[in-house]
Amino acid sequence: MERYFHKELEAIRSKLVFMGEQANQVAGLAIEGFLESDLEKTQSALKMDDQIDELEVEIDRDAVRYIALRSPVSSDVRLIFVAIKASHDLERSGDEAHSIAKNTRSILTRQGKVLEPVRIEEMSRLAFAMLRDALTSFLEEDLELAKGIIQRDKEVDRLNKENFRLLSRGMSGENREASTQIETIFISKSIERIADHAKNLAEEVIYLMTGE
Repeated sequence: MERYFHKELEAIRSKLVFMGEQANQVAGLAIEGFLESDLEKTQSALKMDDQIDELEVEIDRDAVRYIALRSPVSSDVRLIFVAIKASHDLERSGDEAHSIAKNTRSILTRQGKVLEPVRIEEMSRLAFAMLRDALTSFLEEDLELAKGIIQRDKEVDRLNKENFRLLSRGMSGENREASTQIETIFISKSIERIADHAKNLAEEVIYLMTGE
């Protein structure tokens, strides 16, 4: 569905989409660093979080200015409300990617490579696809795509629980192996949270389209 937007409103939409692309990029880079035991990619992911934070501030500021200067109709007010909430979810997704990179750096610094990736690759592929599709549903105002994302979150939750079960089995003490297992559990949880933020964004798109 195509709609006309004021220039300022279109700029907010564009920034939000760019923010989402950046969040997905940094998350992908962080996971590649983990799966490939690549410290250079991990370090690159750690440097990208600031730009996402700056975009959130810009979107909030632009949204407030738009409401102050225009007399937006109800559908535009919903879009502004969704943009503000979505930017918070994307910023938190970037934070989780940063956390993945930090934990990966700790593992690689300690033991040189990742020895037990469990179901991280499959889980991250599902979560990041959810985030990409959530952005697409926002950009194209695709209600059915947004609804489908909510259902897909259950599989990511299942994989996170499986990772926890596999990694916590027999774990004890504070030795090097236990530290790595704990950090991998944190990485799995960060991916699960990224999927949660994608689900939140999908719910915001549903609100944008239906008012519910």
